[in-house]
Amino acid sequence: MLSSTWNFIKRHKRKFIFTGVFVGGVYLLGKYAQRKIQEMQEREAAEYIAQARRQFHFESNQRTCNMTVLSMLPTLREAIIHHLNSESLTALLKTKPANKLEIWEDIKIISFTRSIVAVYSTCMLVVLLRVQLNIIGGYLYLDNSVTKNGMTPLAPPDVQQQYLSSIQHLLGEGLIELITVVKKAVQEVLGPVSLKQSLSLQELEQQLTQIRQLVEEGCSSSKHKSLSWYMMPDEENTLASQACGLTENDVTTIKLLNETRDMLESPDFTTVLCTCLSRGFIRFLDNMSEFFRPPQGDSNPSSTPDRSVLSHVSLPLAKIIPIINGQIHSICSEIPSHFVQDLLLIDQVKEFAANVYETFSKLQELQN
Repeated sequence: MLSSTWNFIKRHKRKFIFTGVFVGGVYLLGKYAQRKIQEMQEREAAEYIAQARRQFHFESNQRTCNMTVLSMLPTLREAIIHHLNSESLTALLKTKPANKLEIWEDIKIISFTRSIVAVYSTCMLVVLLRVQLNIIGGYLYLDNSVTKNGMTPLAPPDVQQQYLSSIQHLLGEGLIELITVVKKAVQEVLGPVSLKQSLSLQELEQQLTQIRQLVEEGCSSSKHKSLSWYMMPDEENTLASQACGLTENDVTTIKLLNETRDMLESPDFTTVLCTCLSRGFIRFLDNMSEFFRPPQGDSNPSSTPDRSVLSHVSLPLAKIIPIINGQIHSICSEIPSHFVQDLLLIDQVKEFAANVYETFSKLQELQN
């Protein structure tokens, strides 16, 4: 019995060897596949956790952006009012001066200029802070990861403070230049318009459109190539002008400023800013429309009349001026107003912010 079994094994030796190798191979292959699947699952889980952390950090960063915008609007408002102070002229009118008409003309120009500047600068503040805080946010996300491995922070606190202080250009020199450009456009468009002339909301919109064209199309022929200059100075005016004595933090800050400038000069940023400006001026006119309602009885006072109804309602320019003059308090309000909320909720702004954050929260892209 044993000999016959042994003879059978010898006759089929190759088959048994092949079967053993095959079974062993299948077993090892199964183990290998199991290990690879486990590694892949662990890698996917790690990527999911990292993505969730990045998403949580991004959303937290956007809330910080919104709060920062609201906290800076009073400073912006006070700066505009300081440079375009119509209140002092209004007080002067109460003294019944001999040059009353001349003062009214000055109030006309100042009132329109400061509300239009308020729209421009608030839109610029919203998109500029979105860029700056998402660049910093990306670096901070990486810092929270790399510093755990003993690496030097990419954006230490001193760099953050120095970098974010560049927003002062928009509140200072940039704002003054913007006021100059807008005021010149307002004088050209509204200077010839009599205080007694009546304007409908549609005609007011046409005047604003002409002013915007002079301001925005004039950028290409002026010393400032685009609206981005009002938000950030030219490169030669930054820390880079200091030929010597630059610290490591200064070099990092210059790098951040240059990256920001590249963002501000990109077509995507221009599109986002134009979208904000369009939405801002639409909201501005919507605010004005409340004062162009038909006489009570001609329409339902609780309803909001459409533009076709409002086009038949006209007001003398002298009555429009005080309304325009007071719009800055609605536009630059630290209490969330419809104007600011509209800007903060624009989809293009959110998408652009997400793209900026995504770019600067990936170490491999920053190293390239």
